Amino acid sequence: MAKNEEMAGAESVRLVDLIDYQRDAVVSRTLIDKPQGTITCFAFDKGQGLSEHTAPFDAVVNIIEGAAEITISGRTQQVETGEMIIMPAHDPHALRAVERFKMVLTMIKQ
Repeated sequence: MAKNEEMAGAESVRLVDLIDYQRDAVVSRTLIDKPQGTITCFAFDKGQGLSEHTAPFDAVVNIIEGAAEITISGRTQQVETGEMIIMPAHDPHALRAVERFKMVLTMIKQ
């Protein structure tokens, strides 16, 4: 499967293998992009992040490798491999890689 190709149905894959790290970068790959929502994989090199922003939809972050510091409405938590966190719609949030990490972001549109 090509890196930019949307995932086909009924195909088994290892999530951590869907995206690779790049030095000093944040890499993303959209798996599903539908009117109802999106699923996107991200790979963050250590120290990289996303500055505070808001989204109009609820989002679920699943950490599939490594650890991230995630701040939601001023409250910071460390989220690690195998853990998830919900980022409510309209709440300001930011992410920072305390070590290299990969995540799957599922955004549900209302």
